[in-house]
Amino acid sequence: MAHREFECPVPRISELPKTMVQATVRMEAIAFKWRALAERRRDHHIELYKTGRWRHYYTDQQFLTEMRTAIALAQRWASIAPRPEERDAVNNAARERAKDQAKTAELLKAVEFLSAKAA
Repeated sequence: MAHREFECPVPRISELPKTMVQATVRMEAIAFKWRALAERRRDHHIELYKTGRWRHYYTDQQFLTEMRTAIALAQRWASIAPRPEERDAVNNAARERAKDQAKTAELLKAVEFLSAKAA
């Protein structure tokens, strides 16, 4: 399960029955708010680092842990609630990977065929 790609749990509006559209729009808006909060928290920790104010509140190890957590949460919320343009980019990248894998499989078959023919 850890090796599979994460997909956004919020489906596209075009993929939904009409009865679920309103609830999905609300759920997506809530997810965007949580993402914005995680990004603001990450940006706040970056600002603390740049100004050096973190030394007033944390030890070195505590701040490192807080910073890693803030960055990980921002990344996680970015994958949970991608913006529409990010979702399209991910889908396009997945399609390209699938095409590349298909081409690679064809090439491997050709190599196997030629090596079997040569033997």
